[in-house]
Amino acid sequence: MRKWNSRLPLHASPHTCNSSTSPSENLTETDGYFCSSSFSMDPAEEYKMNHKRRGLALIFNQEHFYWHLRMPPRNGTNADRSNLVKRFEDLNFEVQAFDNLKVEEVLDQISQAAEANHADADCFVCVFLSHGENDHVYAYDDKITIQDITALFKGDKCKSLVGKPKIFILQACRGDKHDDPVTPMDVVDSEVKTNEVVVDAGVVYTLPAGADFIMCYSVAEGYYSHRETINGSWYIQDLCGAMRKFGDSLEFTELLTLVNRKVSMRSVGNCNDKTAIGKKQVPCFASMLTRKLYFRPKKQ
Repeated sequence: MRKWNSRLPLHASPHTCNSSTSPSENLTETDGYFCSSSFSMDPAEEYKMNHKRRGLALIFNQEHFYWHLRMPPRNGTNADRSNLVKRFEDLNFEVQAFDNLKVEEVLDQISQAAEANHADADCFVCVFLSHGENDHVYAYDDKITIQDITALFKGDKCKSLVGKPKIFILQACRGDKHDDPVTPMDVVDSEVKTNEVVVDAGVVYTLPAGADFIMCYSVAEGYYSHRETINGSWYIQDLCGAMRKFGDSLEFTELLTLVNRKVSMRSVGNCNDKTAIGKKQVPCFASMLTRKLYFRPKKQ
């Protein structure tokens, strides 16, 4: 095998990665770069998760909204919050859960987290359980732009999280007007007697710029999201179920794929809106992670 000559341009280099490569098999410049001895890429490389702390997990839970927003209460969301708190505590996170905060209060907590020192932490998690619309999520009294939140955790703003996973989980559904076709859901949410399924529309989110973010959405763009008025949302139920069983052993994007499959197997069976019977849901995630992510148990 001929040695790699780093002084040669890529197109002039011997395109050989291993002894089985034929000289006639011309590789692209990208192939040559990946095969070069000056570039090492281990597909199994993992994020370092051996820091002193696992990290902070913020959960913003919005059940009620200021009357002028004309949004129904999100019955069932407290079950989601409790479920998430338990699951993240089991993974050694420091969990802080907040209920029905105003915009100013949410931004204050987010800013404090972004300005904190995460040098001894593995990663960071932020969860929103609320109504959503376009690229916004709602606090008690107004909406917040998702991109404004994620921007605070980019490398130039939060240096102690550079190279570390930043996980955002968004269970958000659209706040429907009273003349909307799904108006009967307002009645379901206001008088909870049995565990019924509420049908809400999906949300479109913008993605943060920069590496090591992963955005986890309860529903793909343009589709319906479902929340049970007692048990909580399908997505959070199944996410927490997967975390309970595989959270400390399965790679995180593989776990999210499993959640996608589990949610996609559900269908609406108990709903006041008869047109929703049989409807389904598929979550999605957008990963800017650069390594594999595991939450293996911390050594005591």
